[in-house]
Amino acid sequence: MRTIGLDVGERRVGIAICDTAGILATPYSAIERNRLDRDILAISEIAAKEEVMRIVVGMPFSLDGSEGYQAKKTLVFYEAIKEAVAPIPVELWDERFSTDEAARRLTEAGVTPSRNKARLDASAAAVILQSYLDTHRVL
Repeated sequence: MRTIGLDVGERRVGIAICDTAGILATPYSAIERNRLDRDILAISEIAAKEEVMRIVVGMPFSLDGSEGYQAKKTLVFYEAIKEAVAPIPVELWDERFSTDEAARRLTEAGVTPSRNKARLDASAAAVILQSYLDTHRVL
């Protein structure tokens, strides 16, 4: 099942997509944040183009599991995307440490994450999506 993962930030939304078997997540792109309605439209268009059957939104819980400022903003985004793409299911997924993990992987691949924030955001989305896919994999 084709799924996209989103890493929702202040400046960009990182996007990852999985293969049709739902096994491997790869970075797709990142969109620069504009206005909520335009951001939602851009993601909706990608979902339609890629024939997505599910969207996973990374939820930035605090280390103690509580919802901080960014989590509250992400919930607004989540509700908007859920409404826009209905009946496609949209799920929240814990994204703690996804950006750190993505930065580590990019560094290991010889890429400087601080020089390409969009690539970092798309890679963080891939970390989020891969975690979701691994947890939900049926053997």
